Amino acid sequence: MSIDHPSFGKLDDSRIIIFDTTLRDGEQSPGFSMNMQEKLRMALALTELGVDVLEAGFPIASQGDFDSVKLIAETVRGPVITGLARTGRADILRAAEAVAPAERKRIHVFLSTSPLHMKYKLRMEPEAVLQLTIDSVTLARHHTDDVEWSAEDGSRTDPDFLCRCVEAAIRAGATTINIPDTVGYALPEDMFRIFAMVRERVPGADKIVLSTHNHNDLGLAVANTLAAIRAGARQVECTINGIGERAGNAALEEIVMAIRTRPDAVACKPTIVTENIIKTSKLLSTITGFDVQPNKAIVGRNAFAHESGIHQDGVLKNAATYEIMTPESVGLLKSSLVMGKHSGRAAFRDKLRTLGYGELGDNQLNDAFRRFKDLADRKKIVYDEDISALVDDEVLRDHDRIRFVSLDVRSGSKAPPRADLELEIDGVVRGAHETGDGPVDATFNAIRACFAHDATLSLFSVGAVTEGTDAQARVTVRLMEAGKMVDGQGADTDTIVASARAYVHALNKLLVKRARTEPAALSA
Repeated sequence: MSIDHPSFGKLDDSRIIIFDTTLRDGEQSPGFSMNMQEKLRMALALTELGVDVLEAGFPIASQGDFDSVKLIAETVRGPVITGLARTGRADILRAAEAVAPAERKRIHVFLSTSPLHMKYKLRMEPEAVLQLTIDSVTLARHHTDDVEWSAEDGSRTDPDFLCRCVEAAIRAGATTINIPDTVGYALPEDMFRIFAMVRERVPGADKIVLSTHNHNDLGLAVANTLAAIRAGARQVECTINGIGERAGNAALEEIVMAIRTRPDAVACKPTIVTENIIKTSKLLSTITGFDVQPNKAIVGRNAFAHESGIHQDGVLKNAATYEIMTPESVGLLKSSLVMGKHSGRAAFRDKLRTLGYGELGDNQLNDAFRRFKDLADRKKIVYDEDISALVDDEVLRDHDRIRFVSLDVRSGSKAPPRADLELEIDGVVRGAHETGDGPVDATFNAIRACFAHDATLSLFSVGAVTEGTDAQARVTVRLMEAGKMVDGQGADTDTIVASARAYVHALNKLLVKRARTEPAALSA
C-alpha cells in the first residue's frame, strides 16, 4: 500500500515519519523554556538528526513563540515545519503566517473529542465539535496542502464519535490524522485497537497518514507508540529525551532504536541518523538545564555501562552478550585526553567540530578559546565533557540579557562571607557587594542586588563534570516565580563561580518565560 502525501510524495508501508515536537510539547514542560536562538540551534540539530517534521511551536501563544516559528521556517531547510493551532480562526491564521516562509509547511489543528473534554473544557455538544472540525481543517487547507488534525484525548473518545470526526477531517482535506493518548491513560492493546478500528471503519483512512502521539504518565508512551505502528500508524510524534508535559512524551531515541534493534517485530524504516542521537540529547540538556537520569534508555550515562563482574566478563568476550546495540550506533564516543594548555586555536576548533558545535563565529570562538586556556591552566587533564561544559556557557547563551562578568568571594570561620559580583545587564555592567549565610548565599544576594526580582530558589544542586579534585563543578539552580519554574546550569572549576553562572542562566530563562502567555482552552 502507498499513499500520495503533499509533503513526502509516495509513501510505502515501510516508511515511518518522525514528527518531533521537542520545541512545542517538549517546551511546555515546567522549567523547559527556550529563547529564540536556543530554539533555532535545537531546530538545526534536529534537522541534522534527520527528523521529517519539526513542530516549531504554538504561534498564537505569544509573540516570542510566533517569532521563533517564523525564524525556524525562514532558516531551516529539510523537515516540514509545522505550527500548532486550536480550531479558532485567529489561531489558524497566526500559524499560517508563521510557517509561510518554510520550504515545506504544515498547519497542525487540534480539538478535544472525548466526552470529558467536550463537557468540561469545550462546553460543546458533539455535533458542534464535528462541525468545528470540518470548518477548521477547511480553513487550514486554504493556506497549505499539508494539514494535520488531532483528536485531543483521542484514547478516551467514544469509538463511534472518533470515527465520525476522523472521517469529517479527511473529507475536509486533512492529510494526516493524529489520535493522541493525551493524558497517558491507554495501554498498548488500547492503541492497537484504536488504530486498527480507524483503518477498518473510516472511509479514506488508507489514503492519509495516521499519526500517534503518546504521553508517559504510566510509563507506556514508547510501548503505546510501537503498538500504534504495528496497527498501521506511519507517523510517530515524539521528543528528544522524552521531555514534555507532566511525565513527558514518547522518547524519539527509544522509538528509533527499538525499531532499528527489532526489525523482526517492527518492520519500518525511520530516516534518523542515529549516530547524532547522543549529541542532540546533550545539546537539549544543556539548553534546558535538565540532565537525563543516569539509567535513561539509550542516552543515560549508564545505558552502556557495566558494573557487574559477570556482565563485564561477557562484554569483554563478546559485546553482544549484554549490549543489544553498540554505543557507536547512537554516537557515544570515548572521551579524548589530547587537549591541554599547549593546544592551539586550530586544534580547539577541530575539537569543537568533533563535539558537534559546527562553525562558531569569531567572537564566540575567541571567548570559548579564552575560557579553554584558563581551564587548561587550572586542570591537569581537559576532557571532552569539560570543553562541552565551558563552550555551552559561552556559545549557547550569547544572546542572554544578563551575563556573568566576575566574582570575588571571601569566606571563612572568622567573618561573614562576602561576595563582590559584576554582571552585565542589557549591555551595562553593574556591581554589588553583599554578605550572606555562606559564600553561595552571599553570591546569590549580590545577584539579587544587581538584578532585582521576586523569584525564589527552590533547588540548588552540585555535581561534577568529570572525576578528580580539579573537576569542574556543574551546578543546577531552580527558580520559581508566579507559578513559573526554570532551571539553570553553570560549570566552572570554582563551585561558587559555577553557582553564579547557574543562577544567571536561570534568570535569563525566567525572562523568556515571563514573555510567554499560554492561550486559554477553546470554548464555545
